[in-house]
Amino acid sequence: MEPLHAPWRIAYILGPKTPHGDVSVFSRIGNDSDDETNLVIARSKSCFALLNSYPYTGGHLMVVPYREVPDFHGLIEDELLDLVLLLRRCQTALTEIMKPDGFNIGVNLGQVAGAGIASHLHIHIVPRWKGDTNFMPVLAATTVLPEALRDLAAKLRSALQTV
Repeated sequence: MEPLHAPWRIAYILGPKTPHGDVSVFSRIGNDSDDETNLVIARSKSCFALLNSYPYTGGHLMVVPYREVPDFHGLIEDELLDLVLLLRRCQTALTEIMKPDGFNIGVNLGQVAGAGIASHLHIHIVPRWKGDTNFMPVLAATTVLPEALRDLAAKLRSALQTV
């Protein structure tokens, strides 16, 4: 068996964990101005977009409202519109930078539906390519990211300036 090296995971393993009951990691990131460290690629009036630190595939990002609500019912119409408009801008930027063949765009509402952070609504945007499901994710439960997250975040930030 060949070992796979993922040195970026050590930051998560050794890093501080937010205690249960505190604000969500998304609320913390939304209120933090260090966008480069937090992989935030865009901010709008009521939401922001960031790369997933533990992505399913390269370019996996999320669009998140600043307000911590568990589902769409907690947002007013202006926030809903802002969320969808930022989602569309991110999809456009991903198309320009990564040239995927398609996308999975989705929401997991509630822990039983797979939400890792059930208290804070977020929309996943996952670029997909023909043939991107191969033996690595299927047999080895492993994904291969073709580009460092910080490098991709910089490219997307730049593209989002013009979208």
